[in-house]
Amino acid sequence: MQLPAVQLLIDRLPSGPWIFGRQVEPAHGVEDGSLVEVIDGAGRFAGHALYNGASDIRLRMLHRGKRSAMDKPRQFLQRSLAESIRLRRKILRIPEVSDAWRAVFAEGDDLPGLIIDHFAGTLVCEHHSLGFWKLREDLDWALEQLMPGSPVVHRMPQAAARAEGTVAADPEGDWPTVWIEEYGLRFPVELGRGHKTGWFCDQRDNRQRVAALAQDRIVLDLCCNRGGFALHAAKAGARRVTAVDLDEVALEGARAAGEANGLPVEWTHADAFDVLRAVQKEKSKPSLIVLDPHKLIRGQGSMDEGRRKYSDLNTLALGALAPGGLLATFSCSGALDLPGFLGIVFQSARRAERGLRLLDVWGAAHDHPQRPDFPRGAYLKGALCTVDS
Repeated sequence: MQLPAVQLLIDRLPSGPWIFGRQVEPAHGVEDGSLVEVIDGAGRFAGHALYNGASDIRLRMLHRGKRSAMDKPRQFLQRSLAESIRLRRKILRIPEVSDAWRAVFAEGDDLPGLIIDHFAGTLVCEHHSLGFWKLREDLDWALEQLMPGSPVVHRMPQAAARAEGTVAADPEGDWPTVWIEEYGLRFPVELGRGHKTGWFCDQRDNRQRVAALAQDRIVLDLCCNRGGFALHAAKAGARRVTAVDLDEVALEGARAAGEANGLPVEWTHADAFDVLRAVQKEKSKPSLIVLDPHKLIRGQGSMDEGRRKYSDLNTLALGALAPGGLLATFSCSGALDLPGFLGIVFQSARRAERGLRLLDVWGAAHDHPQRPDFPRGAYLKGALCTVDS
């Protein structure tokens, strides 16, 4: 199979899965989204990538090494997917505790720009790369070989579509809501709609960590989405659980999950900032707060504003905690690194005039592997803290 070639302006192929436009010669006549050979500045074959001249991420590397590796692209894709799925099923054994798990984690599984989540037998492919979007038929074929009979849903989020110079695409057809199970609790997932692919697989382990601390506590779950933290805390014996979200659709799903599991949670449609300001004035304060907002920093352009929002939220949360209470606070902004996030939390404690101790640092669940040459893969950061009595 003869592939178009794209040449680098630099002598060596840089580390990491992304190669940016400033590092690549103009590739006239190469269609955006094409599978290409990468040639370094010295004229040597360097690997295979997905090319997009409309994106600042000009090349997404799929393979480094032999030219023959891409002689049969479908089979290459099948082998890559098989390795990723085997990790989750055979090594991590995630299906033993949940039927909702991340089958492919983009750069962490050497398939940059492609996310695949498994929800109770259905697969949702979220595309952050025009190249993989154009390979949908090949993906369907490969997934059918590996997981026969599993329906496949494809979507491209608006932010990804803008970055890739194309149009966002929601799943075609009328896809039903499926119910997934996680550690004995059931939750509804709208396939490929709403936040991310429909469910936050990355917080699976952290929901269990919070639940282990929830017994006999008054719990406030902010930005609760489908109620994962809240319901696991209620199941673990929390004295009272209040869950808050501004997204009415997500909150309706959380209510449905509460009813299906028979667990008492007070569901509140409100803004987290307003709730925290009100709680500070109340006598009975929560002894465990979960703060898990959506991505507040999309890139360097929103860094300052996003940092301010994280600081304000954490300051209010720390001020609302009962003496000796616990705060589990998170950031899913990949542009904000862990030291930066912890710095915001520590600064927030000073603003709230609360003594703070860091107890643990958390990240994404094990089905979100990271490559050392791609630090942005560690996008989810969590801190468990306690305030002084």
